[in-house]
Amino acid sequence: MTKTARSPRAPARVIPLRRSTTLEMVRLACPDSPQALRISESFGLAILDSDGIRDLHERLIVETADALKDGLSDRAMQIHLQRIVGAYVGSAHGAGQFYSRAVTEAREATAKLANDVRDEDLDGPVGFDSQSQRKREFAADMGLQAHALRMAAEGAVAAYEQVIGEAWKPFERQVEHAGETVSKKAAVAQMTAFD
Repeated sequence: MTKTARSPRAPARVIPLRRSTTLEMVRLACPDSPQALRISESFGLAILDSDGIRDLHERLIVETADALKDGLSDRAMQIHLQRIVGAYVGSAHGAGQFYSRAVTEAREATAKLANDVRDEDLDGPVGFDSQSQRKREFAADMGLQAHALRMAAEGAVAAYEQVIGEAWKPFERQVEHAGETVSKKAAVAQMTAFD
């Protein structure tokens, strides 16, 4: 029996789906005001003016839009602010994810304290903190940074709604049909000319 030769198939093109970052995702990843206050008090860090950060960024975006209103159409203003607010939200989300990883590392290092046979968390030389203490302090710093960026993002989102008149949503590119090639699209467009 002979085997039929199969023509090699082109591998299927995989289109990665990238989920847009929303303000809700930022809120889940970054500490809120009460948690930021607890972090500040527990680690002796500066207490952030959360409302001040939010209000300042809201005013900043509103004043920027006001300065640009004569030079931009409504649609151009919407696109411009969409990008700016998206950058604030994306930055806050990235900081929140980094904070989450830092907390995980701090928890793991602190959990090792329960192990009597350990070398990782021996106290350092006099005047230096242990490894787990440094990780906890680093996580606290990252928590305050993530919170500050969350407040900036919330202010930017509020400003967008104030200027544009609708709630901000992340930009999502229209998904084209995965299997359609340019030539197929062109053929369809050409055939519609005969209708």
